[in-house]
Amino acid sequence: MTFSIDEIKFDEKGLVPAVVQNQKSGKVLMLAYMNKESLQKTIETKTTWFYSRSRQELWNKGETSGNTQHVKKLSYDCDGDTLLVEVEPNGVACHTGAESCFFNEIELDGVEETSEVDQGIVDYLYRYIKNRKENPVEGSYTNYLFREGVDKILKKVGEETTEVIIGAKNRDKNELANEFSDLVYHSIVLMVEQGISVDDIKEVLTNRHKERNYEPKRAAKRDSNE
Repeated sequence: MTFSIDEIKFDEKGLVPAVVQNQKSGKVLMLAYMNKESLQKTIETKTTWFYSRSRQELWNKGETSGNTQHVKKLSYDCDGDTLLVEVEPNGVACHTGAESCFFNEIELDGVEETSEVDQGIVDYLYRYIKNRKENPVEGSYTNYLFREGVDKILKKVGEETTEVIIGAKNRDKNELANEFSDLVYHSIVLMVEQGISVDDIKEVLTNRHKERNYEPKRAAKRDSNE
């Protein structure tokens, strides 16, 4: 079906709300507004363009911060008065440095609170460590590792791997869980240092699963009598 911008119902100011969502995680990142021109530029450039109501001008997300958004899918609701922009983000969405602008939770009576940590500790830890790298904090152990560089980080990953082996040999579940946690933490530090994201790992594992090749490949050993 051929799309026409005239199908969108812009308000009296010529604007339409645009909900921006991370296509991979499904997380809502931000809400902004588009006019006809910014919507057209979004379609043409495959990056998000919005209209600033305060500055009364167009703006391209990430033009100054580098936190760009590559548009993967663009759709509108049944009434044609709201846009859904599914993106592949390159960095955070919020000017505060948060992944999403929607991080202020409202406590609901009788409803158990679910924090960002509870929703995905590995993703949260990755964002936390990445933020430490980009916004150093005095006295932070994470920043100490980044300052020392990759050799120090690799040494710690090696040490924690050894501790995991020892914990497993000891058959101590509590000890092993703690050592695995240390290994995961230091591995994520290495991932951030090397520019590898959690989504990169998820993509590899997902592709392996689709190919029914979930287990790591093992190099074939030659038979001793060959």
